[in-house]
Amino acid sequence: MTRLPQGPGGFDLNSMMKQVQQMQTEMTEAQEKLKDEVVDASAGGGMVKVKLSGDLRLLEIAIDPEAIDAEEAELLQEMILAAVNEGLRSAQQLAADRLGGASGLGGAGGLGLPGL
Repeated sequence: MTRLPQGPGGFDLNSMMKQVQQMQTEMTEAQEKLKDEVVDASAGGGMVKVKLSGDLRLLEIAIDPEAIDAEEAELLQEMILAAVNEGLRSAQQLAADRLGGASGLGGAGGLGLPGL
């Protein structure tokens, strides 16, 4: 690798480039690991439960049979929405925690990641 000149104030650009490459590698590894992470969320006192992956894929929806009542379909829909939204918030927080640590920036904001 060609040695880059020092920047203003004696800044070692070669060293900085190595650090950026290391951060990119760590971010890629953290993003891959998120695919295997799972968060759980529920609504309606556990009547509706969902599982989402750390990369924001809905993996599972479980509905307690007691929650299924034709006359209460709207309530069930609201519980499903609440559970999925809570799961998405949890998965986004997991991603922010994991990717923020990998970036060394304390957060993943501004990195073009969905929902962050």
